[in-house]
Amino acid sequence: MATINQTDNNTPVYSISAAAKLVGISVHTMRMYEKEGLIIPFKPKGRNRLYSYNDVERLKCMRVHIKEKKISINAIKTIYSFLPCWKIIDCPEEDRENCEAYAGSDLPCWMYNQKNSFCKDLDCRTCEVYLSFKNCDQIKDEINKHLRRL
Repeated sequence: MATINQTDNNTPVYSISAAAKLVGISVHTMRMYEKEGLIIPFKPKGRNRLYSYNDVERLKCMRVHIKEKKISINAIKTIYSFLPCWKIIDCPEEDRENCEAYAGSDLPCWMYNQKNSFCKDLDCRTCEVYLSFKNCDQIKDEINKHLRRL
């Protein structure tokens, strides 16, 4: 199997069954993680879901925490909600007032239907917030960096 180039790590190439196999979970579990907002598949018109190398890495990170550290899916969503998305994408101050993720909640920013904010026309799957955090260390580092600024 060819090595995936770093620039291609966000390109959706794996079918749901291939991604599930790489992570070591069932297709049903992949769909549940999607429904829970932990992963955003690429859905081309008229075709099946596709996942990238980074999606697979993100899922592997989550699986370690779910299985070995007994962290719940809700806890993982809460951890993702701590990511300061407004700082990462440099959201204008006036838009933050209309943003549920900024107001504070226990869901990742990509789980909101942002109708009246900076993100309303963005595709969450290609957003820097979603793409930047494919492994646990990156998530921890960003949250700690944000907390040190408070």
